[in-house]
Amino acid sequence: MHLAERDPQPTVDPVTAWRVDRLRNARFSASLAEALARDRNYDLHALLELTDRGCPPELAARILAPLPS
Repeated sequence: MHLAERDPQPTVDPVTAWRVDRLRNARFSASLAEALARDRNYDLHALLELTDRGCPPELAARILAPLPS
């Protein structure tokens, strides 16, 4: 493969990267952190507050799941 044929590196949204980092530091699994960080309908601060109070990350995500439109 020639250099010109390579796919360009995807740009990483700095806000999403920051959200992933915060969630990972709060013991969210990598896959859950990625999914929640990309979905701006989740309130990051509310997720972190629940886990700070001892709520398991998976349950916090279920509690704060956005209602369907």
